Amino acid sequence: MNDTFIVSIVTFLYFLSAFIFLVSVVFRKDNAEKIATVVAVGGLMLHSLALIIRWIHSYQLGIGHAPLSNFYESLVFFSWSIVFIFLLIRKQYKNSLISMFSVFFAFLILAYVSLSNTLDCQIQPLIPALQSNWLISHVISSFLAYGCFAIAFGLSILYLLKKIINNNIVNLLPDTAFLDEITYKIISIGFVLLTLGIITGAAWADRAWGRYWGWDPKETWSLITWFIYGAFLHARLARGWRGIRMSLISIVGFACVVFTYLGVNYILAGLHSYLEY
Repeated sequence: MNDTFIVSIVTFLYFLSAFIFLVSVVFRKDNAEKIATVVAVGGLMLHSLALIIRWIHSYQLGIGHAPLSNFYESLVFFSWSIVFIFLLIRKQYKNSLISMFSVFFAFLILAYVSLSNTLDCQIQPLIPALQSNWLISHVISSFLAYGCFAIAFGLSILYLLKKIINNNIVNLLPDTAFLDEITYKIISIGFVLLTLGIITGAAWADRAWGRYWGWDPKETWSLITWFIYGAFLHARLARGWRGIRMSLISIVGFACVVFTYLGVNYILAGLHSYLEY
């Protein structure tokens, strides 16, 4: 059984989990929520297994590197990060709708991975710039941060729907104060992880290119993203901002995350263009 086949199974499990969470939301069934959580946990375990198998296989091929080095691998790990973060916060914030959104987001990423004809899922040797111990710490911290920001983005959308639209369907959404508070806390975690990602990335850049910072497009947009989420936390802690303004900042921040992750690679040329994440 290879890792790509396991990823296909995980894709189905995440969809099934999201669907069962939706059933729990609509029919208010606690048993359905428990089943959906078990399915999500099972999916994450298989997801982790796929990453481990790919890592072992790379050594068997004589390449030997963590499965974090190309666009295919980064998407698989991005999806893993979202589910991992979701399950961590679910222990404290149990809500079927938030759970459904988080798992469905992970499903969409893996669905693209499974259905795309343009992604190269072959294990490739690392180019010299990627042959560094900083690779793992930089990529893991960055994508865990992206996972936090992805969930915060979904929470912000739910907040705006709850605040702006008033009908029976939207009334199924969690209370706005709850959404506002959990968005703030998860962005706080993501900001720390992003800071760690930028620091380890600078150390990696010094090893690969002989300088800590060079205003490469990806470096610049990472810094812009960091400033936006820093502004979010400053506005919350120093100015006491809450509500719609904070949700909008969260949405803008995630738009910058997406551009940093995808836009820089395909629109702006730079040293990071070949890294594909």
